[in-house]
Amino acid sequence: MREQAARLSDRINKAIEAIVAILMLALVLVVWLGVMDRYYFRWQLPWPEVIARYLMIWAAMLAVSSGISRREHIGLTAFINLLPEKLRQFLLIGIDLMSLSLFLYVAYFGIGFAQSGVPREAMIFGVSLAPFYAAIPVAASICVVQLVLVLIRDLGTHIDRPPTVDKEGAI
Repeated sequence: MREQAARLSDRINKAIEAIVAILMLALVLVVWLGVMDRYYFRWQLPWPEVIARYLMIWAAMLAVSSGISRREHIGLTAFINLLPEKLRQFLLIGIDLMSLSLFLYVAYFGIGFAQSGVPREAMIFGVSLAPFYAAIPVAASICVVQLVLVLIRDLGTHIDRPPTVDKEGAI
């Protein structure tokens, strides 16, 4: 079961990282176009700044799940490392469960937030803001899935026995 959770987490992470890479590429191109427009072409395009903002939000929100999958978020372990191994394992599982409850909360209330964007329109595009606001519940839901998978995979042992990384960067 732990191996299956690790494989599924890795597959989801690879897909999310590919999506984030595409979003970042689009972000760079849109910002580059905005700079070229402002200083060279003087077309006065109104949309590059807005599109760049929403691309950055989606990329940043989705990237959180990648950090969860790889256990690369910042953690203060000085106190935790002083504890006996069993107590440390129990505490780390508790922290994962608290993180899980946080992301469940954000996903649940993020749905209402995304729905509140349906009647609102982006002034420049004239489209609903719902797809842009959806970054919150979508990313939080992916984080929930990743947290469940890494919780099963690690069972609070990720400080004592960090997940191994193969040649391709997969855990």
